[in-house]
Amino acid sequence: MSAIDLNIVLWLNGFSGNVKLFDDFMRVVASDYLMPLVFSLVMFGLWFSGKTPRERVRYQLTMLMGISALAISNVVVWLINITWNRPRPFVEYGDQLNLLFYPPTDPSFPANPVAVGFAVATAAWTINRTFGGWMFAAATLFGFSRLYAGVFYPTDIIGGAVVGVAIFWFTTYLRRLLEPLVTGFVRLIRGLSAA
Repeated sequence: MSAIDLNIVLWLNGFSGNVKLFDDFMRVVASDYLMPLVFSLVMFGLWFSGKTPRERVRYQLTMLMGISALAISNVVVWLINITWNRPRPFVEYGDQLNLLFYPPTDPSFPANPVAVGFAVATAAWTINRTFGGWMFAAATLFGFSRLYAGVFYPTDIIGGAVVGVAIFWFTTYLRRLLEPLVTGFVRLIRGLSAA
């Protein structure tokens, strides 16, 4: 599988350096700023959305699960990273890659930013399928940009996506176990005029 991973990274990264405008676009998308800001604003916007009070509470409960999924995804990625330290593509094959991004020092598998993006996209999808589809597209573009930039392998992206989606569904299941507490927490926040 690593030969396929490497060939895909080398093939995609081979297009970099040919069209400056596209490379600049990929750098912006791959950055630590644009897409995390988009995902944060989506969650913030959905927290305050909903046409009726009942719908608004449902959105807030879903966003609370999304926030929980972000936190737990980061822990799961960290646990995988301390168990298996997979070097990034540019570490092993830097002479063959055109690195468009700063060189991250953490392990490659799974892609933490992609896990975050897919956790948010899954939360949005449970609220609105069309909007969630757009968020899945944004999370996929985020992963693709990191792949194009030479900082992840394809299996890192897939692994991050699986972690993000699976952890969101895990938090949804966990919510059912802790239901009176979760709803009470949202009511408390609403009572403090933060929702």
